[in-house]
Amino acid sequence: MPGFIGRVSISPRRAGVALAALTALLVSGCSGEPEPPRPAPSPSAAPIPTGTQAGDPAARAAALVGTLADEDLVGQVLMPYAYGSSATEVTPASAAGNRALAGVDTPAEMVAKYRLGGVILVGFSADDPTSGNQATTNVDNPAQVRDLTTGLRAAAAKLPAGPAPFLIGTDQEYGVVTRITDGVTTLPSALAAGAADDPALTEAAWRAAGTELAAMGINLDFAPVADVLATRSTVIGSRSFGADPKRASAQVAGAVKGLQSAGVAASVKHFPGHGLSAADSHQDLPVIGQARKELDATAFPPFTAGIDAGAMAVMSAHLDVQAVDPGTPATFSRKLLTDVLRGQLGFQGVVITDGMNMAPAKRWSPGEAAVKALLAGNDLILMTPHVGQAYDGLLAALRDGSLPRARLVEAATRVLTMKFQLADRPNPAMSTLNSAEHRKAAQDLAAAAVTVLRGSCGAPVRGPVTVTSSAGRDGTRAALTEALTAAGVTVIPSGGTKVHLVGYGDDASDLSADAAVTVAMDTPYVLEKATSPTLLATYSSSRTSMTALADVLAGRQRPGGRSPVRVPGLPATACAA
Repeated sequence: MPGFIGRVSISPRRAGVALAALTALLVSGCSGEPEPPRPAPSPSAAPIPTGTQAGDPAARAAALVGTLADEDLVGQVLMPYAYGSSATEVTPASAAGNRALAGVDTPAEMVAKYRLGGVILVGFSADDPTSGNQATTNVDNPAQVRDLTTGLRAAAAKLPAGPAPFLIGTDQEYGVVTRITDGVTTLPSALAAGAADDPALTEAAWRAAGTELAAMGINLDFAPVADVLATRSTVIGSRSFGADPKRASAQVAGAVKGLQSAGVAASVKHFPGHGLSAADSHQDLPVIGQARKELDATAFPPFTAGIDAGAMAVMSAHLDVQAVDPGTPATFSRKLLTDVLRGQLGFQGVVITDGMNMAPAKRWSPGEAAVKALLAGNDLILMTPHVGQAYDGLLAALRDGSLPRARLVEAATRVLTMKFQLADRPNPAMSTLNSAEHRKAAQDLAAAAVTVLRGSCGAPVRGPVTVTSSAGRDGTRAALTEALTAAGVTVIPSGGTKVHLVGYGDDASDLSADAAVTVAMDTPYVLEKATSPTLLATYSSSRTSMTALADVLAGRQRPGGRSPVRVPGLPATACAA
């Protein structure tokens, strides 16, 4: 295990014993009437233990929790989004959005008013299946993100919980869900990594990614996706490492180790396994109808692998798991989060909800939903649709006893423990972004992913090439053209050997009958209907993947990938071992 995890944390499977003991000391007598709220202490009233406990994140967290008022405990379990690209200076439109969300004008004011444990940075990317709950965007470029995170941390440092690092997270999965795209190293998608099937390459690439996130001030990545792609899900799709639980497990472990070795917490998602349903939980409550035996064999292994690799967090999903708790979304299911995730899988880190602004969670008011999620076993409430109502609902439930103090203290202690696990890490320089070393790590992974599903293995295209694509992919087509030219292949507007690109959301109607080569840049299922003599898959449309594709088309690189999902009528690879 990389040095970071070994230095700052004990195994999540074993940390629970120490954490439970520390928490019990803090909540003794909590079974009776709730205590009256304590006045908020000043930051100086929260000393960090010295001596032998100074390096123990759980001990530091427990000591800090013991000084916090009810309002601070509630704030620590909330991680909303905010409007604006700066912590303190926002446009009138962003100020209006923050007022509707939290009754304040700026992100910094939101942090201060609700004593928040963290903030998630949100945004849009092309072909993004999660765009439905991205109400705004916080990300323009790396320098702006670094300024924003610096401002958020300055606001959080003034809070009583200020000695613990403020959590700033984002969904940087790489592939179709990538919040920060400009000026950073672009990894290929998870499905591409599954095709490469080399955990060492995955770990190296994700270490580079984690270093760049840390340089921008982000210390929690809602990744990797541990969902096994058991169905043709468009909401998960190429976000998954593939359909084989064993291969996916190795990839999840590699990504977790890579991220956390760079000082960024990994949050494996979406427990208990969104890939088992093709429905979209942003819009409805998907039903997971598989038997418990199949869940154990198919859905759970990648999550177990992530936990064993030291993952600090797991994200729960809005899924109706019929075999365990029918009718109850997993986000609100104690049977799934406490009995299965913690009891069976042994996870003792931070459990984070999926976005609470998604349709299944909005069946309840923000306050009621937050209480239900915490009672089920979540420790951090993500993206509530109304910060004030969630905060007030949790505080009221704590005071009337419907939310036991022990549960809130346990959740806040887990969150603060993770924060202290992330403490004392130097911020990498911004010059590390998109460095030659990082680009090589990404390029090695992308090159190993390129797969031939039909045609000669490694035979270069003949003569000049014409690159075409389905609608809306001008940028990707230009990237491949540039990469082919750099690889020594002549590209002409028309009349050459036709290489046709298809990607996320495309179907048979987006294929080109006269293409000599058809390339799938997302899930490769569409290739089942393609008639081209040569079929390739990159599983990703990133510039890195287009460079890898160009090298294969130019004969400079042998394609060694194997499709991590089954495409009827086609082999996993047309290349001999």
